[in-house]
Amino acid sequence: MKIVVEAYWDEEAGVWVASAVGDVGLVTEASTIEKLQERIALVLPDLLADEHAGPYEVELITHSYQVVAAE
Repeated sequence: MKIVVEAYWDEEAGVWVASAVGDVGLVTEASTIEKLQERIALVLPDLLADEHAGPYEVELITHSYQVVAAE
């Protein structure tokens, strides 16, 4: 089963916030992308165990924004 997860950097909170696309119910956060991937791997099986047996393919799409000043 493939799960698409979108993540964005929350500057105010200082964390990456992730949520699964669709009705999976996954919402989690972590301070780095690597920790976010670990967190997703821990949480996802618990969320889906009753409905879908693994393995799960996770596509993580990240969004990051910045303001660049003109000279």
